This record gives sequence, structure tokens and C-alpha cells, in this order.
Amino acid sequence: MGIELLLEKASTYLKENDLNKIQEAYLFAEQAHHGQVRKSGEPYILHPVAVAEIVVKMQMDATSIIAALLHDVVEDTSVSLDMLRERFGDTCAMLVDGLTKLEKIQFKSKQEQQNENYRKMFVAMAQDIRVILIKLADRLHNMRTLKFQSEEAQRRIADETLEIFCPIAHRLGISAIKWEMEDIALRYLNPQQYYRIANLMQKKRTEREQYIQDVIVKIKEKVSEMGIESDISGRPKHIYSIYKKMTSRGKQFNEIYDLLAIRVIVDNIKDCYATLGIIHTLWKPMPGRFKDYIAMPKANMYQSLHTTVIGPKGEPLEVQIRTWEMHRTSEYGIAAHWAYKEGSAVPSGSFSKKMNWFREILELQNETRDASEFMESLKMDFFTDLVFVFTPKGEVIELPAGSVPLDFAYRIHTEVGNRTIGAKINGRIVPLDYKLNNGDIVEILTSKHSYGPSQDWLKIAQSSHTKSKIKQWFKKEKREENIIKGREAIERELKRLAIDPAQWMTDDKLQEVASKFNFNDIEDMLSAIGFGGITAAQIVTRLTEKLRKEEIPPLQLTNEVKEVKSAPEKKSRPTHGVRVKGVDNLLVRFARCCNPVPGDDIVGYITRGRGVSVHRSDCSNIPAPDGEEGNRIIEIEWADSIEANYSVEIEITGHDRPGLLNEVLQAVSESKTMMSAVSGRSDKNKMALIHMTILIRNIDHLHSVVEKIKRIQDVYSVQRIMQS
Repeated sequence: MGIELLLEKASTYLKENDLNKIQEAYLFAEQAHHGQVRKSGEPYILHPVAVAEIVVKMQMDATSIIAALLHDVVEDTSVSLDMLRERFGDTCAMLVDGLTKLEKIQFKSKQEQQNENYRKMFVAMAQDIRVILIKLADRLHNMRTLKFQSEEAQRRIADETLEIFCPIAHRLGISAIKWEMEDIALRYLNPQQYYRIANLMQKKRTEREQYIQDVIVKIKEKVSEMGIESDISGRPKHIYSIYKKMTSRGKQFNEIYDLLAIRVIVDNIKDCYATLGIIHTLWKPMPGRFKDYIAMPKANMYQSLHTTVIGPKGEPLEVQIRTWEMHRTSEYGIAAHWAYKEGSAVPSGSFSKKMNWFREILELQNETRDASEFMESLKMDFFTDLVFVFTPKGEVIELPAGSVPLDFAYRIHTEVGNRTIGAKINGRIVPLDYKLNNGDIVEILTSKHSYGPSQDWLKIAQSSHTKSKIKQWFKKEKREENIIKGREAIERELKRLAIDPAQWMTDDKLQEVASKFNFNDIEDMLSAIGFGGITAAQIVTRLTEKLRKEEIPPLQLTNEVKEVKSAPEKKSRPTHGVRVKGVDNLLVRFARCCNPVPGDDIVGYITRGRGVSVHRSDCSNIPAPDGEEGNRIIEIEWADSIEANYSVEIEITGHDRPGLLNEVLQAVSESKTMMSAVSGRSDKNKMALIHMTILIRNIDHLHSVVEKIKRIQDVYSVQRIMQS
């Protein structure tokens, strides 16, 4: 049944022990599929053997070949995964499981089932690349035998292949599989155009082949004169690529000249560039048609020199120049280099960075709720066209086409994204919704004093990865902050009623109240108080319900409070809302470089003749503790009761539009906050920059003002200004 040919091909790179295991797997699969036939009427075993042959062509390891032979036995026969695990090992069973559809689980619809199947496959792929390489081989053979399917199935499978499997093959650099699947898919989706292009190519074939042969002879002669060993051939363009050019550029077939390309394969990179020089000496290169993918490889590791010249008879001629190693990579992509050949199933070394999207698939799986959402995000981020941009250090970053600086920032690192306040493209400040172009040098402006993403970022971001990270920030960062705020609010309300918080804020009592308000747990309730979903007074009313019912005499309650407040710590008299430990009546002034406010972590610095200067603990103007002036730093703290207002400078950036400044001013006014200075400007890129000095009571007051401003449409960022 073809196993002899399979073993013969595999023997060129595998050991005899591996070949024996493959033979054993074949006999096992043949027995399992005994009596089964495909829609073509052929014995079913021919399909897994054909899939294994494609896997062998990619020179994959023995385990992959065995999994290819067994990939349908769990799905279509009585064989279980445990049986495979016992007979062929854990790795083989894991690969087969990743390739097995979820047929036995009940789903609401066929589409839901298909999405779950894809989700399972992609998660398995992210853990071991061999899953998707075997699946691509499986899909290619299914496409080759598509004529035996119904017309409806043909269109569905062809459409699915173009939408999902061809982009995966492209991402992995496996052009040999990608091109064949694209051509077959076009034959079933648009047979009229497919056969029209095929016939037109056939008519010109003899004429073009003679033309190409003449060109090859001329190049071979010149290259040999330079002492360069080469293999030169003509490569016909694939029907689907011609079809895409005709539809995307609106051209007719006779307007497309590069139906054939010359491919020159040499021994080393030095010879690649020497050959390029020879080609450009023979024929004049066309401006803007030279691409150096050797110095700047594609994201899928493709490397080659591409040039288009005005060849003989004045016709454009495309020439590709590469080494043998580059050629193998262009045909089989990541399969030509993957680390499983060294006993690992995950990316390693230089390929690890290039294949980060595998790990992003795993992140996406953890962050999305259902399979449909997972597939939509996957199509948006991984199966779309790409844009390639540079970091200021020259590193290439690939993003989905249409991406904006925010997508770039979150691709670099989540914290870089969260702290973003602006962006520069090619040295020029641009709005955060600027569409990135190939070759842009992107610099992200960040600030540790940024208050994080605004809700507007979810509208600006194009990548689902970015949107997921922003949502994560709102859930995680704000949740923790809101939980703290909520707990503090309950404590304040209890103290206002002269009730001991320690006695009434126990987990049991808080959980009881949380259940009454239909919260899942205490933290959900505290978070709701923090963001204003419910008031602390409402919670305290329920919390002290039993206390009021028992009608505890006021004297008893007062005695409890007295007991709680006994033995107060001796502290010095506060000065301007700040208390210097152990010292009374010191001259205190607030540093204008960082403008500390109640709630900030602060330190004191003893100045020469001007008392103690109060700084935020993260202020860059504070001398190092172990430096010459480190002994001038002293501990200070905020007083318990502060009624003064403190000056704070904030900077707001956003998209300039009519009414933006008015909305910002209104938000500040609604928060009952006084302003002492406001200034604003915008640049030619419609980026608005508003500087504002406001008077606030404490850090909570400042946070509430910032949150109000961040909720305004078209506001990108709000940050607190620190003077240098």
C-alpha cells in the first residue's frame, strides 16, 4: 500500500530503529482501519500513508511520521488514546490527540463544534509545532482528493483552507504546501477564473519557456566565468498568485509580465550578492523592485534576494537568488529548522523570537471565553496581512495590518503599553491612532506617573492582543485599587459612627453582607464600593443591622470605642499637614519639583537655612541615602487630619476636536475641584496637549479627578507632572 516507498524515502535520513517503529505503526493503522474505505472507494489506509509521505518530504522526525500514520485511528476506529500511549509512547498519543476532532461532545451548532476543534488544534500546536505540520499534510492530501466530495463540501473545505490553513502555512514559511493548497482551493471556489488563467498560461508556455531558457544560459555563462557554482531554473508563477494580482491590482492577464521567474541557487551568501551584481550588469534593474530578504528576513524566516530587471526583448524579468539552505527554508519553512530534531518540541535559539506568536496563541486561549471569540481573535491577529516596523534599536516587529502605536507598545511589553503617554514615528510625534506603515521606526513615550489606559484605548487598538491586555488592566489593576478603596471607605464610615472596624469587618460578617447584595465574594463587593457601584453607607447599614436590633446602650458602645482608642501614640504637633517625627515647630515647605499631596509616600530633606523640604519618595531630586548628603534625609509623615488644599500639575493628551477642552474643564468642575492654571495646544497631527494645575485634598481626590478625565472620549492619557 505504498509503505515500501515511504520507508525508502525515510531511510535517507532516519536510522533503522526508527524505520522499524514506522513499519509497526503502519501495521497497527492498517489493522485499525481494516474494512474502511474513503469516498473515492480506495482503502482508507492510503490516506494516512499519503499524509506520512508529505511529512517525510519535510524530513520530520520518526515520531511525527508515526503520528501521521495513526492520526485518524482514535477519531475513526475503536482505538483509544490510552492504547496508543501504551504502544507508541506519550508524545505520539499527545500529537494524535491534538489532531483528533471533538466528535463525541454535543454542541449547539456545527460552527460551534468546528471552532472548538480549531481551538483544540491551535492550543496543541502552540505546545508542539508538529501537530500543525501533520495537520497541514493531512489537509493537503484532503485537498488533492477533493473531487470525490459533494459540491457543497468542496466549496466549504476550499474556503476553510484559504481562510485558515493557507495563512498558517505562510506564517510557518511552508510555501510548497501553501501554494498547492491555494491553487486547488481556487479551482473549486472560482473554476472559471482558474481554468481561464491556466489556459492562457498554457498558450504562452512554449514561447515563455524558450525565452527563460535563453536567459538561463546567459546567466549560467556569466556566473561560471566568476567561478560561482550555481543551479538555475525557471519557476512558473502559481495560478492563485496571478489571480490575486489580477483582482487586487485590477489588471488583465496580458498586463502581468512576471509569469515566470528565474531562481538562482548558490553555495553561500557571498555568492548571492556577487550573482546579483552580475544580473544587474547584464540587464538594467527596475527602480523600487529590489528586496534584500537576506539582510532583512521575513517573519517566517524566508531569505532571498529579489530583483526585477528589464530583460531581453524589453520585458520585466524577476530573479530570485538564494543559498541551498535558504531554498530548503523557503520550501518547508520552520519544518527545516525546528528544534524537535534536537529533542524539543518548542522554539529555541534565534527562532524563539520569530515564533513568539505561538506563545501569544496560548495567552489568547487563556483570555478568551469561548471558541468563537478565540477564532475571531486568531483571524484578526494571526491570519491577516502584516505590517513590519522597527524599534529605535532596529529590531523588526510584525503586527497585523492597520495596527497603531498602542499595538506596538503592548507587543513590546504589557507594562510599556500600560505606561504609554504618546508615540513618535520616524522622530515625529503622532496621535495614538496613527496607522503604522511598513518601515516605520516607532518610539513609545512612557511615564511612570501615567495613570494607565483609558477606555478610549479599546476603540483605538486594532489588535485583539492589545485589547485583551487593556481589558486585563482594568480588571486587575483597577480591581485591586478599588478593593483597597472599598475597604477604606467601610472603615471610615464605621469610625464616623463610632464603631470599631476590627470588630465588625470580619470575613464572616462581610461575606454575609456580600451575599445579601448578590456579590460572589467579599472582594467583588469591596471593588464595587471602590468604583462607585454601591456606597459604603449601604454596606455599613447591613453590616451593623444586628447591632441596631440589639439596641446596645450608648454608654456600652462609647466604652468600647474608648478602649479601642486608649494609649494614643505621642506625636509631635503637625506643621502644614506634615509631622516630623520627634521634632516640634520646624519650618516645613513642599518641594515644587514633585508637589507631594496627602497619601503620597514622602521623605524630608533638611535644607540649609530653609527648614525641611518635603518630597515624594520617588522624586529624582532626593540625594541617595548612601551619598554625601544622605544624612540630611529624615522620616516624616502626614498628619491624621488635614484640611488644606495642595497644588498638583497634570498633563492630558488626546485627539484634538471641538469641545475637548470644555469637557475636561467640566469634568474637573463636577468633581468639585479648583483650578489655578490651564493651558492647551495642538499640533498639525491633531494631537491635543492640556496642562492643568488643580488644588486637591489628598491622593484619593486626585485619583477621582483623573478617572473622570480619562472617561472623556478622545482622551488618550493623563499623567501627573514631575518637574526635573
